[in-house]
This record gives sequence, C-alpha cells and structure tokens, in this order.
Amino acid sequence: MSKIIAVKVSDELKKKVDKFKDKINWPEEIRLFIERKIREIEAQEKMKDIIEDIEKTGGVPKGFSVLSVREDRESG
Repeated sequence: MSKIIAVKVSDELKKKVDKFKDKINWPEEIRLFIERKIREIEAQEKMKDIIEDIEKTGGVPKGFSVLSVREDRESG
C-alpha cells in the first residue's frame, strides 16, 4: 500500500514545478531521491558500525603484517 508524503514549497518553486510538469515526472524524481538518500544514510550507518566493531578488536598483533606479506611472497 502506498502512502502520501506532502512537501511545502514556496510559491515561486511551485510555479516552476508546474511549468515543467510535462517534461519531468515529479513524483518519480522525488521517490528516487528519497530512496537514494535513505540508501546513502543506511550505508553511512553500516560503515560507522563496522568501524566501531574494528576499533573494539584492538587491532592485530605486532608483526602480523610483515609475516602475512612474507607468507604471500613465499607461497606465490
């Protein structure tokens, strides 16, 4: 089921929207903008959670990177 979201705009902006209503599908454009913005915010929140989880681990043991690179070089 769909719901309606109302947005207040200035009289000047409303006139411009009306002027281009035959060239722009405003409901679709607004829907797409909202979807993109929500995906962006959700991604930022996930990244924040991931960073917090990584910081809680306390890092890797000293020398881990050197050993990992050495193992890669020797195996390949």
